[in-house]
Amino acid sequence: MSRIEALMRKMSLTEKLGQLTMTASRYATTGPIIAGDSTQAIKDGTIGNLLNMVGADHVHDMQRLAVEESRLGIPLLIGFDVVHGHRTLFPIPLGEASLFDPETWALTARESAREAAADGLAMTFAPMLDVSRDPRWGRSAEGPGEDPWLAARFAEAKVRGFQGNDLAASDALAATAKHFCAYGAVTAGRDYASVDISERTLREVHLPSFAAAVAAGVAAVMPAFTDLAGVPMTANGALLRGWLRRKLGFDGVIVSDYNAIAELIHHGIAADLAQAATLALQAGVDIDMMADAYRRGLPTALDRGWVSSMEIDAAVRRVLTLKERLGLFDDPYRRGAAPETAATLASRRQLARVVGSRAIVMLKNERGVLPLAEAPARLAVIGPLADASSEMRGPWWGAAAPEGQVTVATALREMLSESRVLHAAGVEIDGDDMSGVAAALDVCSRAEAILLCLGEAATMSGEAASRAHLGLPGRQREFAEAVFARAKLLRKPVIVILFSGRPLVVPWLADKSDAMLAAWFLGSESGYAIGDVILGRVSPSGRSPISWPRATGQVPIFFGQRPTGRPANPDDHFTSKYLDVPNEPLFSFGHGLTYGRFSYSNLRVPRDGVTERDTIAVRVDVTNDGARAAEETVFLFTHDKLASVSRPVLELRGFGKIHLKPGATGTVTLMLPAAELRFLGPDLEPVYEPGEVEILVGPCANRTQLLAGIIQLSRAPPS
Repeated sequence: MSRIEALMRKMSLTEKLGQLTMTASRYATTGPIIAGDSTQAIKDGTIGNLLNMVGADHVHDMQRLAVEESRLGIPLLIGFDVVHGHRTLFPIPLGEASLFDPETWALTARESAREAAADGLAMTFAPMLDVSRDPRWGRSAEGPGEDPWLAARFAEAKVRGFQGNDLAASDALAATAKHFCAYGAVTAGRDYASVDISERTLREVHLPSFAAAVAAGVAAVMPAFTDLAGVPMTANGALLRGWLRRKLGFDGVIVSDYNAIAELIHHGIAADLAQAATLALQAGVDIDMMADAYRRGLPTALDRGWVSSMEIDAAVRRVLTLKERLGLFDDPYRRGAAPETAATLASRRQLARVVGSRAIVMLKNERGVLPLAEAPARLAVIGPLADASSEMRGPWWGAAAPEGQVTVATALREMLSESRVLHAAGVEIDGDDMSGVAAALDVCSRAEAILLCLGEAATMSGEAASRAHLGLPGRQREFAEAVFARAKLLRKPVIVILFSGRPLVVPWLADKSDAMLAAWFLGSESGYAIGDVILGRVSPSGRSPISWPRATGQVPIFFGQRPTGRPANPDDHFTSKYLDVPNEPLFSFGHGLTYGRFSYSNLRVPRDGVTERDTIAVRVDVTNDGARAAEETVFLFTHDKLASVSRPVLELRGFGKIHLKPGATGTVTLMLPAAELRFLGPDLEPVYEPGEVEILVGPCANRTQLLAGIIQLSRAPPS
């Protein structure tokens, strides 16, 4: 008899429900603390899982209660939100997606897992895989951007990185793919609001990243807080049991989001905790996080005949199986058994610096202002985010302390010298006090170049941080306008460093600045990463994984829209366009400049008919016409010109990279399995249709910058 089955025979109903319960201890980061002290409940076996606890000593103390003082000695599963780092912070996921580099995505997840496991943790509530096409939604910061193909690659890499080759290893974490699904499509970009989208959009846009996570072996899945067309995801049996478990074969753990089961009452589909618990359990949710609904509601549901003991047992087996896969039964103290060395910590910080510099997206560089080839005698480093350590952490900072995150001013003082860096905040991020503006303008007058650090506070992105107005908060625009006016009189360049967890609506800022960098929130080594780029030690290579709107009225905005019967035509009034702004974004998906200057030529695609069994080799020559070596990211898009269902004007199919010295030319080869050109037909089943498909290659999702060729799809001859 297996260990799990032996335990199942011994467990009381109370102990079984304990294995289905997760409660917060010591730390609460995702909502109000609902549960009280859980020490006695762990001894009693009525709580089997914890979240928001860090520190190997604390974790091991709790494990001892479970393993050595409870009746059955079942170890605890302890999880934490390790979203973009644990104590060492990497760029926020939206920023890290800018690398377009799955190997690095996996590497940062691997390092985050090692650091968190050294703190005793065994589970992370990441990766967040929600596709976001509305930057009003604050949780755009936590995901990979607007494209489902990109989100799927991000999912694979992060699952591989967090879980490693052996889930039982002392440095592995169980990954949790969240938030299943379509959370990014909340009404008006307002967090926790309802979602109502077409079945086609659900399947083409919001499910692929979760399918990729499951295929990669993800250990757990978390349903979203939100409803989908009136059915809250926490109770959505059609998607959880039907699509996720039966169709994809997912046999891991489904864990609710924070208090989500109890919130089924607020959704208006459950009258009380017993009914809420019934709906969640029957939909397939195994662990109840923070609602205490299973412990309090399922006994009543059993008495009423709403659920069966077999349904409860199935969920308990899945939880115990995950604990066994994590090696918790064999050694519950292996994670956090040995502290990490100083060399390991230093290496991880260096990785954060390198990844941070690569995540920066250079949005503009007028007249080659950057890099500052000859470091200026004096550099003005001004603005509310120039020297704000805690803000560098971003919106989901895990266990990182507010202090210790390197700011722009701190880094440049070290990289240049104390005397050459002149600092003044000028204004607050979100306040009315303008008394510091005069001092900041005086600093500008005494410097040769101006670094203007603007943007959001870290807490303005992330969960419960939706914004209706996507401009600079507070009085930052007034401050910036004053700086631009002073700089124009003095003929000094202004380089804007823009911190945010989403694209901001700042066309005026792009217009007036000499150079502008999207720095997102880069984490622990933010200042050094930015310094490396502006001083030319690193050529920027980040590409935006999300479109930047010109106006909030354009959102949702994304490159993969379907064509309209009345495409925009400035000479025809009755076409699909705005009266007051262009249709196009300010910066397209994939936009990002380097210190090189690249041109594309000689696109080669197959001439003969392509069958579903073929792999298409797409080749293009790339030349660096600039004066500096740099790395170019090359994107591959397709457009099915004639199909039984209208296809998006562009669909991302791949990307490649090439590093070239000045004047050099190289060839990038992108391989595309023809089977990936299948799409969901009128019946929402995959279909491969013969006909012409456009192949488009270039630096971003702006059609005017893409080279195009045609391939002919044909049926494979009978075998």
